[in-house]
Amino acid sequence: MEPKTVDEPSGAGAWAPGKVAELLGVSPVTLRSWSARYGIGPSAGGAGRHRRYSDADVRRLQHMQRLVGRGMPVREAAAAAFGGPADPPEVPASRRVRELEEAAGELHSASVAGLLDETLATLGPAAAWTDVLAPVLRGLGDRWQRGDVCFASEWALTTEISLAFERFSRRFPAAVPGRPVLLACCPAERHSLPMEALRATLAEAGIPVAYLGQLVPAETVADLAERMDPVLVLLWSLAPPTADDLLANRVRDLGRVVGTAGPGWEHLGDRGFPRVNDLASAVELAVATAQV
Repeated sequence: MEPKTVDEPSGAGAWAPGKVAELLGVSPVTLRSWSARYGIGPSAGGAGRHRRYSDADVRRLQHMQRLVGRGMPVREAAAAAFGGPADPPEVPASRRVRELEEAAGELHSASVAGLLDETLATLGPAAAWTDVLAPVLRGLGDRWQRGDVCFASEWALTTEISLAFERFSRRFPAAVPGRPVLLACCPAERHSLPMEALRATLAEAGIPVAYLGQLVPAETVADLAERMDPVLVLLWSLAPPTADDLLANRVRDLGRVVGTAGPGWEHLGDRGFPRVNDLASAVELAVATAQV
């Protein structure tokens, strides 16, 4: 949403935070997170929650938005617009979790996207997934278990997380010399975010990586595993019904190194495949195999 413009002020101004959020076309959650992270909160009168934004504050926020729209990271745009330090205070993971929960609950996709981009840029994809994103998703799952229907929030968040990982991964060269690590969800697996987190982590590390996405037929996975000559094929399954042992054996029979990732494989026991069940061990396996 394009921000509205502020007329030249006749006085100091006294903008309530809700009005500023509406003017800028952002969520109040986003406005509060900017204030906490970059020190660009309201400066006019009052105390605590009753402080107001001055006209100058609003103009600076609009300038910051224009800079972000031109491709500048939010942190740098805030420093440029407000003349503050380029390095913001450290944001605890618990606060990031809470902000994402609130923004997803409000179904404000722009706010969720901004928070995700800032989190990935600051923490990197591995820490962002382990410390922030996975806990948020687990929290939504717990709410489902308690009978709280939050499908819309979960859908909004998972969609934006996937898009954020895609944006982050595009920052790195698509073609890296060497045989790739091929990441694939089992054909019936619909939960792909852990593989997307792994893809972004390997791209950041400069490891050649190819990601097939979700609901790819077994025939296609096997064909690509043969034609792309990957150094490792990592097959992801969240739950036992989606673990495709036949596909794993088929790819191994092609002469490829196969690893199984996720809790869906645990019921099958040892099939002679390297098995990983968290992002750190998946990265370790991919890096070790790529260096052989």
